[in-house]
Amino acid sequence: MAPTGERPILLLDVDGVLNAARTDLPDGWERGRFNGYVLTWDPTVTARLRALHESGRVEIQWLTTWTTDADRLLAEPMGLPRGLVTHGRDDAAPTGFAGSLGGRAGWWKLTAARAVVEAEPDRRVVWVDDDLAEQAADTGEWLAANRHVLVVAPDLRLGLTHEQLDEVEAWL
Repeated sequence: MAPTGERPILLLDVDGVLNAARTDLPDGWERGRFNGYVLTWDPTVTARLRALHESGRVEIQWLTTWTTDADRLLAEPMGLPRGLVTHGRDDAAPTGFAGSLGGRAGWWKLTAARAVVEAEPDRRVVWVDDDLAEQAADTGEWLAANRHVLVVAPDLRLGLTHEQLDEVEAWL
């Protein structure tokens, strides 16, 4: 396994990525209730993510509104490792969505992702979030200047797919 500082970081969202917004339950998928919310996920996708992390190909870090609850409530039932680094609004923007870091206002997750990239400038980053497509106007310029960041924007109704994980693995 590569030392942590050499492994790419995979910033992982929950809703729309692991938790697909589905009313049906496809064969093999699982469903659970956490903090009053029903989540639906593909355990084969979470198993691949876990394997990428445990093999040292990536270091998964949470970047989700679930913040520490992702680790505390979701990791084990979804088959992901516990104890991952978690980034939340407080880390990125103390005043919430409109907060700023270093004078930059906007989407708190972009602020947090920027902070990760600035803190680890020699590490490649994979950022997986269904909202990246909606936030393209805010993220486009920053991403164009940071070619070592790969973004994956799953369809929130499907969640992260094996095809998208194939793209991530090819990029790695």
